[in-house]
Amino acid sequence: MASLIADDIDFAGYMAQTEAKQKVRPAREFVDEMIAALGQPRKVVQAFLPWDKTHALFGFRPGEVTLWAGVNGHGKSILTGQAVLSLLGQDHRVCIASFEMKPAKTLERMLRQYSGQRGPNEWERSPDVIEAFRAVYDDFGDFTQRLWLYDQQGTVSAATVLGVTRYAAVELGCGHIVIDSLMKCVKGEDDYNGQKAFVDEIAAIARDLNIHVHLVHHIRKLGSETETPDKNDVKGSGSITDQVDNLLVVWRNKKKEKDAAAGKKVSPDEPDALLICDKQRNGEWEGKFALWFDSDSQQFVGANGALALDFCTFPHRSQR
Repeated sequence: MASLIADDIDFAGYMAQTEAKQKVRPAREFVDEMIAALGQPRKVVQAFLPWDKTHALFGFRPGEVTLWAGVNGHGKSILTGQAVLSLLGQDHRVCIASFEMKPAKTLERMLRQYSGQRGPNEWERSPDVIEAFRAVYDDFGDFTQRLWLYDQQGTVSAATVLGVTRYAAVELGCGHIVIDSLMKCVKGEDDYNGQKAFVDEIAAIARDLNIHVHLVHHIRKLGSETETPDKNDVKGSGSITDQVDNLLVVWRNKKKEKDAAAGKKVSPDEPDALLICDKQRNGEWEGKFALWFDSDSQQFVGANGALALDFCTFPHRSQR
């Protein structure tokens, strides 16, 4: 089962003690690495988004930072939770440091995405129903053995977050760290120097430890529901998008939702959301992925009418 990282660890002290060890190395080690690489094709081990249609176009590479941005309520946390399930299904170790949601709530939503269905209602007390869900919960516990969560809500010091990141990478072997969100790690939206310094430090840790950091951030409220955002809408310092390697913007089709709720006719082929790649420093593609939302599983799927994904295998296939 996913494990909690104790909050009594001296993360700031841990970072101070280990940073020099990571950076100061004898020259012979570098030479040995050069010798080992002679004649070997250069391979970049990367991870992928959950949907088949994205694999050839976008990847999460070691040593990089991806900024996940979107308007409040547009599904950033839901989508990053689904991405984490996919990373686990790809045999990666992941740590989530969410300062906006308790670990139990995070896991509850991820469990729903994993199982592809709602949990039992209060009135469903049949022993058979409870036993069936207990089996699903047990499977989920086994599936999340490579997942850790840091239990701290509210504003946290940048030094602590950096320490947690380094601890999760070095001690737990996590190759992917999710930080939700940037604004909880600095003094405020107008603390541009703090934002720049934090993202710079996170990018340095990602490079030094060859991990991938997923940083969740907000964008300004858009002028209309049909307007799609881009990197210029990211809140705070403009240096944020300059410093990160990748920018993924989450946009939810609020107009389609409101029209459907009002009984108006909507096209099923019109997407429920877009995942917009507005920057990919070491990739050739930028563009938009159309997504549809499955309300029972709380998953975004890659085509209209597609079934929820099974994260236990990769590439992921539809649940049956």
